Amino acid sequence: MSAEPLEVPAPVARAVRPGALVVRASGVVIWRRKKRKLQVAMVHRPGYDDWAWAKGKLDRGEDVAAAAAREALEETGLVVRLGVPLPTSIYPLPKSGDRDVIKRVEYWAATVVGGHGRLEHEIDKVAWLSPTKARQRLTYPRDLEQLETIVGLDLAGRLDTWTLLVVRHAKAMARKDWHKPDPLRPLTTVGKRRADRIVPILTAYAPEQVLSSTSTRCHDTVAPFAQHAVVPLRTKRGLSEEGHEAAPDKVHKHLRLAFERGRTIAICTHGPVLTEVLDDLKARADGPALARSLQRMTSTNMDKGEVLACTVLGRGPTARIVAVHRHRIPR
Repeated sequence: MSAEPLEVPAPVARAVRPGALVVRASGVVIWRRKKRKLQVAMVHRPGYDDWAWAKGKLDRGEDVAAAAAREALEETGLVVRLGVPLPTSIYPLPKSGDRDVIKRVEYWAATVVGGHGRLEHEIDKVAWLSPTKARQRLTYPRDLEQLETIVGLDLAGRLDTWTLLVVRHAKAMARKDWHKPDPLRPLTTVGKRRADRIVPILTAYAPEQVLSSTSTRCHDTVAPFAQHAVVPLRTKRGLSEEGHEAAPDKVHKHLRLAFERGRTIAICTHGPVLTEVLDDLKARADGPALARSLQRMTSTNMDKGEVLACTVLGRGPTARIVAVHRHRIPR
């Protein structure tokens, strides 16, 4: 089921007439190295006889990153891990009555982490091509921007990244209604639904490990993903409110170890602890704009059930956050 057209968001409004509708979509440029040379995957649709990137419309209520990974699997048979965000593509569609309609496609670079490679939908061919051959084969000039960005990132040594996923636990039972130890306070029905909706978001980034506060409300927020993806879920007292109050430096230790390892990981913690987490991330921001974005989040904090995806270049003390994406789950 495709997404309903949405009212045009403010950042896009300058590109179209007021009152235009936006059809949201997302996609990926899948890349690999063969004999140390860059290749990208392009898909062919026989119905349109065109060559482009794997992409498609969002299902109703679907997250953009989840849709990108889903479309990659449906169109190529490959399971991908999203990496650095690429330029968004915006272009017109046929009018709906007297209203302008545009399509807004958000893209990520992505690498293959699994899949069978069988083609089962509207795609009949997947071709791995060098950037030069990809330029020649692309049907739509608008798709060149993503290719040129991939090439530029590769030449600059900034294409191979990993992702730190910060998760604030979903809605839990109110403290005033819970009469047992606070760490055992469970998720509400709404919180459990949000935990389920986090699964495809985390799946899109394919973390290899999940760290959680020892509190039930944190553990149960990320446990559905860990069970779905069959990845280790480890609890750390230093990520809990009580543990953080007793030993404030522990959260920085867990972050330092994550940056030293340099592998995609998800960390679930609490609002009061996130101030420390976001301050730590701000110090690693690659540029003042990203630092300001993280500072604003420090002031307002993350939503319950939100996922913050931080794209990281490098590892250890010199690792830098080069992009951030907030995945805010609709109520």
